[in-house]
Amino acid sequence: MFFMKPNADCSREEVAGAVQDANAVIIDCRTPGETAGGMVTGAQELDWLAGAWTEEAMQSLDPAKSYYLYCRSGNRSGQAVKLLRAKGFNAVFNAGAYESLQGL
Repeated sequence: MFFMKPNADCSREEVAGAVQDANAVIIDCRTPGETAGGMVTGAQELDWLAGAWTEEAMQSLDPAKSYYLYCRSGNRSGQAVKLLRAKGFNAVFNAGAYESLQGL
């Protein structure tokens, strides 16, 4: 068995643009322990592992906005992206690993 590293759907530059875009939402899918080491500017915490991705939480998201999700490796954010797309969100992107976004 082997594991493939999740690929990001967007570039660091696109996420940097999203930081400045009022119609974009950046979501950090990591745990509070992980986010304590830093987050992308303006990102919202929505811990994938803590069960924060409830129906209620998703109903609070505006489907007209663009969403950029990241985590430690891109795996949890990739799962969250699939969930949002299944719920009818169209502009949802896996930004991959926080390591590649540090400093934004």
